[in-house]
Amino acid sequence: MKKSWKKTLWLPVVLAILCLLAPFSGIQIYNILKSRQYRIYDRTLKKPVVPVKVTIQPGKPFTNSLGMSFVYIPAGKFVMGSPVNELGRDEFEYLHDVIISEGFYLQTTEVSQEQWIAVMEINPSKIIGYDHPVEQVSWFDCQQFIQRLNQMEGDTNYRLPTEAEWEYACRAGTTTAFYSGHISFTGKDCDSNLDRVGWYRGNSGNTSHSAAQKQPNVWGLYDMHGNVWEWCQDWYEHWYGKFQSDPVPDPKGPTKGIFKIYVKSVHPHFSMYFSPAG
Repeated sequence: MKKSWKKTLWLPVVLAILCLLAPFSGIQIYNILKSRQYRIYDRTLKKPVVPVKVTIQPGKPFTNSLGMSFVYIPAGKFVMGSPVNELGRDEFEYLHDVIISEGFYLQTTEVSQEQWIAVMEINPSKIIGYDHPVEQVSWFDCQQFIQRLNQMEGDTNYRLPTEAEWEYACRAGTTTAFYSGHISFTGKDCDSNLDRVGWYRGNSGNTSHSAAQKQPNVWGLYDMHGNVWEWCQDWYEHWYGKFQSDPVPDPKGPTKGIFKIYVKSVHPHFSMYFSPAG
């Protein structure tokens, strides 16, 4: 008994069509969800607000009206980048001297989901936990969050740190791959020095975790290694620092570009090692 070729091909053809439609449908659903999110953000930014004045003593830690804790990072000088023989090093992490000429304040943890909801009225995170870091936010989402936070606290000048400021704060005077010491890879994606200070592939269970569960650096900053990615203010520049012979004062990156800079690693299956330079 012969089967028609048309009958034998119908299933592969249907499967091929479904494979083509699935990504398109996923994109459409994503766009619908993001559109709803942006409408909520726009409505939130337009709401009137009575600013709450926050008192800050120069050089002292402070907590803002939302319970976000900040520490003062003093001015100083450091070597940005990583040595060529460092395990896990990115080829563009050129060593160069950087001067941070003015001190600044940095939040001691990532922005939590609870804090994001208090400002933007919606939680975009995929892994829900109100004391977990907020995720699934773009650089532009962060700018809207900052805009609203500045509205809520009047003349308080919140912004994202530059990449140089972030790495300087993460290192906190150290020169090793982690602020807890050198890379001490022991096999099966485990590193004893990294275990003490960060969530990564070897200990996270491929999920984010509540903030401030690991040891902070000497400036009181938590989760500077691992847990989730963090946005910086700069545009990305792959040759950053390559051609610098003199110390660079307060680098802010290029004036334009295609990509913004993010630092650290999100769910640690992306990367085993993430030094401050990466």
